[in-house]
Amino acid sequence: MADVLRIQDLRAVSGRLLDAVEERFGADIDVSRAGVDLYWNVDLRTAFEVSSDPAAGIDVGQTSDDLSELRALLRGPADGMPVLWHDLQHLAGVLRLLAYLDLSGAGEGQS
Repeated sequence: MADVLRIQDLRAVSGRLLDAVEERFGADIDVSRAGVDLYWNVDLRTAFEVSSDPAAGIDVGQTSDDLSELRALLRGPADGMPVLWHDLQHLAGVLRLLAYLDLSGAGEGQS
């Protein structure tokens, strides 16, 4: 059972972690104050095909683009179907930024 991804568990742990982020950084985080917008990214196929050289699959992601895409998703129709592979990558970029802010202390004192 350890290799089964239960969406209800993922939802619960996401809520718990986001509660901790809000407690540490506040309800609104001015990510522009962190001084980072661009980040290294490994495309999905490369990330999961570990038998090949990853160099060709490394590109640059952009936090401001991630935020823009997620806002557009929220503004879309509630019954609209997200493009999972695309939208989840943008969400992952934002989650990685939150991890970086905690690691670096770059987001301290925000709210």
